[in-house]
Amino acid sequence: MTSSSIPVRQLPLTEVPLVDAHAHVYTLDMPMLDSAWHKPPADAPIEAYLKALDQAGVHFGVLAAASMYGDYNDYMLEALKASKRLRATVIVDPDIDPSALRALDQAGVVGVRLQFRNVDTPPDISSYSYQRLFRRIADIGWHVQLHDEGWRLQDYIKHLVDAGPRLVIDHMGRPPAPDGLEAEGFREVLRAVDKGNAWVKLSGGFRLGDPEFVGQVANTLLKHAGTERLLWGSDWPFAAFEDSMTYEGAIELYRRFVPDAETRRAIDQTALRFYFS
Repeated sequence: MTSSSIPVRQLPLTEVPLVDAHAHVYTLDMPMLDSAWHKPPADAPIEAYLKALDQAGVHFGVLAAASMYGDYNDYMLEALKASKRLRATVIVDPDIDPSALRALDQAGVVGVRLQFRNVDTPPDISSYSYQRLFRRIADIGWHVQLHDEGWRLQDYIKHLVDAGPRLVIDHMGRPPAPDGLEAEGFREVLRAVDKGNAWVKLSGGFRLGDPEFVGQVANTLLKHAGTERLLWGSDWPFAAFEDSMTYEGAIELYRRFVPDAETRRAIDQTALRFYFS
């Protein structure tokens, strides 16, 4: 049996991630935005996510606010109460009161997610209200988690880098195939990493199209960003891919993108320091 075919739960400790830096939890009875891009077919409760972590030998998880539910962060906050193994990012109004941010910080929240994909007209993040929010995020040690199509990322990154908070870019920056590695959005991602206050998630590879191209994206990020600026995430429960993805499949993608076990271990340690130190 080859290493790539060993079931995840049978792998030695050095072969499984310490931290899953991107997952979602929700239930179907939660209030959903009228503009939601996807309607999940089933609940994705915290109990099921923790079970997936345990079965895969993953130590910790970071919950990302699911855009379908807007700023309804209540269920995620309950999940944080249920397990000290978790952290979370939330979606908030830019005019949120600083005391509310501090309360979220005490609850285990570590950042604010800007989820602009499938939003026809994203907000102007150079505006005073957003720049004030970013300064407050930086002041309490949080990060901004950014998700959009790769061709729009350059519209945001400069404003975020200049504002000061740490920046985490979702799903490898979503460069469009086949020439996305040369696109301005992806080049801006690499420039942000060079400036030393940005990280990129090796997550959502199954969403990005041609597997060969996605492998090229991962390889470029690994060579350019190194293990100190990369994070791995499963994207459980694989919204819109619920029937084709599994947790073990997500880890297998990680191992395919980063075949060297020691390199993966270094990336996992980066996530541990980033989210749990």
